[in-house]
Amino acid sequence: MAEFLVNHPNVSTVHFSGLSDHPAHELATRQHHMKDGYGAIMGFEVKASDSRDTKEAAWHVIDSTQMVSITNNLGDAKTTITHPATTTHFRLTAEARAEAGVKDGLIRLSVGLEDVEDIIKDLARGLDSL
Repeated sequence: MAEFLVNHPNVSTVHFSGLSDHPAHELATRQHHMKDGYGAIMGFEVKASDSRDTKEAAWHVIDSTQMVSITNNLGDAKTTITHPATTTHFRLTAEARAEAGVKDGLIRLSVGLEDVEDIIKDLARGLDSL
């Protein structure tokens, strides 16, 4: 999933400790419970397009999914997606969100038990049409 996002032209950044260039990759690799994997929660930032700023682009991707569930809660057996700037962090000022790294184009994804290719197809629907 993370590799798909890293290689997508409409994604600017992927936040996932399983990626070798992530600042916490070495620490995550040393942690016992991550030896067989790096978890299922990641964040990614979408790029603005000629017709959408990053917030509009993020919501376009989220609204384009058909299988992935939109939620504020990222703990479930099914794949869920959320837009932190307008959900979990909406009470913060724009300055506080920026300081916390919560940009308008940030999307959080919690990968569930579905086949990863189905999740990729679902996300690609919105990402490919930005």
